[in-house]
Amino acid sequence: MDTAMSSLRIRFPAAAVTQLVLAKVGNPQREEPLQMSREVLRVGSDDRDLLTSLFLKPFRNLLPHRFHHPTSLETHEMNSLAKEIFRNPAALLENGCAMARRLYAKSQHPNIKSGDLCIALVEGVDVESDSVKAICILKSETVSPFLSIASEDGDLRLRTEHGINPEKIDKGCLILNHWQNTGLCVLTFDRTGGESRFWVREFLGLQAIPDSAFLTQTYAEMAVAAVRQQPEIAAAPEESARASREVLDWFDGREDFDLAAFETEVLKSPEAVAHFEEVRARFEEDEGVPLDASFSIEPKEVKKAARRATAVLQTDTGVEIRIRPEATAHAASSVERGFDEDRGMNFIKVWFHEIVDAS
Repeated sequence: MDTAMSSLRIRFPAAAVTQLVLAKVGNPQREEPLQMSREVLRVGSDDRDLLTSLFLKPFRNLLPHRFHHPTSLETHEMNSLAKEIFRNPAALLENGCAMARRLYAKSQHPNIKSGDLCIALVEGVDVESDSVKAICILKSETVSPFLSIASEDGDLRLRTEHGINPEKIDKGCLILNHWQNTGLCVLTFDRTGGESRFWVREFLGLQAIPDSAFLTQTYAEMAVAAVRQQPEIAAAPEESARASREVLDWFDGREDFDLAAFETEVLKSPEAVAHFEEVRARFEEDEGVPLDASFSIEPKEVKKAARRATAVLQTDTGVEIRIRPEATAHAASSVERGFDEDRGMNFIKVWFHEIVDAS
């Protein structure tokens, strides 16, 4: 399992989760409590491989951030707590609980959900061929039901239980013992999206690293979002997918990005350019990093952006239609819109040769 980046190579072939600190983090605004482990849970050899795989799976293909403070890293709480754990693994309980208390204190917004928190010490992460320790923090805000069959009194019983679904972890970060002097390296994700500023900036205190991979990903995703918001495109998934494909083809066909050329050749209209500049300025303010106007394009990041650029049309009847950018060559001839006078409803017809995935 690899995480490949232009500036850093991270691999997990020998990684192992060895110790855990657990917590239940509520929202203080709703007077929900904070509960924390009283002792460290040590992971036995029977569970280690499975637990390690589940914990590290979300961190594939993520770009690196680093802890950042506007005045001094010495006053950055998360950076200091992590470094202390790396220096003295026996301090995991004390400092892991301090991390949980910080998250609880920062969870003041009414939209922030309570959840289960796992703070794990990971041994043997490969960073640029060096074996380093890491701290994995995962927060699950959704409890999933599951069934288990157990032997009881000589018979089998079906039990209904609730727990964490490893495939649906909401937030997480992997703090690596790398870049000790400039802010520890951190991989992070937030699948909920809406309060990602809370997780990345307020709780973790991270700053993106504006290398070519980060800039390629950021500009490609902002460009796709910008063209999709144009009124003549926003309502039609086939047009949205086509516009996305044209944007990504522009990135895919060159080695270097130039902002002036991009605005002239892709955005074209003064209104679209002005809107894009607003989005760019807002992103710079939120992330706390400037976005260079020229850089080398990373082809891998363009491919990732293409995979995320699926156009989705949601109807009021609960039906969704998804068109991937690579399907735009067929979309124009395989999708038809219309209005049924008898039903008084809009309709969309889709022609295809066969269903390739019915899941």
